[in-house]
Amino acid sequence: MSKRAFSKLQCLHSGHENPLGLPRSNAPPTLPRAQRGLPTKRPIPSVRHTIAISSAKGGVGKSTIAANLALSFARQHHRTGLLDTDIFGPSIPTLFNLSSSSPRLNAQNQLLPLSNYGVKTMSMGNILADRQEDAPVVWRGLMVMKALQQLLHEVDWGGLDILILDLPPGTGDTQLTITQQIPLSGAVIVSTPQDLALKDALKGVSMFEKVGVRVLGMVQNMSIFKCPHCGEKTNVFGEEGVRKVCEDRKMEFLGDVELDRNICGDADRGIPTVVAEPESERARIFMEMARKVREILEL
Repeated sequence: MSKRAFSKLQCLHSGHENPLGLPRSNAPPTLPRAQRGLPTKRPIPSVRHTIAISSAKGGVGKSTIAANLALSFARQHHRTGLLDTDIFGPSIPTLFNLSSSSPRLNAQNQLLPLSNYGVKTMSMGNILADRQEDAPVVWRGLMVMKALQQLLHEVDWGGLDILILDLPPGTGDTQLTITQQIPLSGAVIVSTPQDLALKDALKGVSMFEKVGVRVLGMVQNMSIFKCPHCGEKTNVFGEEGVRKVCEDRKMEFLGDVELDRNICGDADRGIPTVVAEPESERARIFMEMARKVREILEL
């Protein structure tokens, strides 16, 4: 298979119809805008199940959960990929220690994923890997949505059992584009127990229900802080908020992740907890989450 790099400069100046700057020789035809209605859902080739990880609220640790969940699936012998759909604030390159790596192209001008720890990944952060780390992506909505469509349909995953989509916060254009462009096997909602975060998380639940996407369950993150000195436990963001919502709404409660500095430190080092501390209680919680999702999907 022929593999080659592509121009980052072309990516930045290629216009609304091709914001990633991919060569167009084998690209599918584009209908004139006047003829476009709602997009037809197209499954991602060679991907059996696609799962969205969402929070609707920023800062609740969704990307860290997505990364460790993907790694848990891989360790349970499933071919797994992780697509970072946050165009403006991609986190997956940092989490997988791939910040300085750039994808290549196959003979059909499709992006080839980058791999680490047994998981294939793709992210806007890798496509623009040669830019300064603090350089923003200053794009209008149309260009962002077209870039997202390219990430969904112009990546050669090479055969996956599970593809995890790490969604940005909110319930807007990105989420709607994804639910309209591809069939989803389900969505996992991440929230802290805090009422402020839960209100937004429930908006995410309602959004997926309205567009006909199954909510597989919820994850409660950063729930309890255990003092490393005396062992006392403190409910920093409230107590059992997500669990109670799941009980009230008859949803699956997938797991409870403590507020632990090791999880944060592992993420910042680019070695997620499931890899850094595979025998720890923290890693066991992520593995159990993956097992529950597999049971729901009958994998």
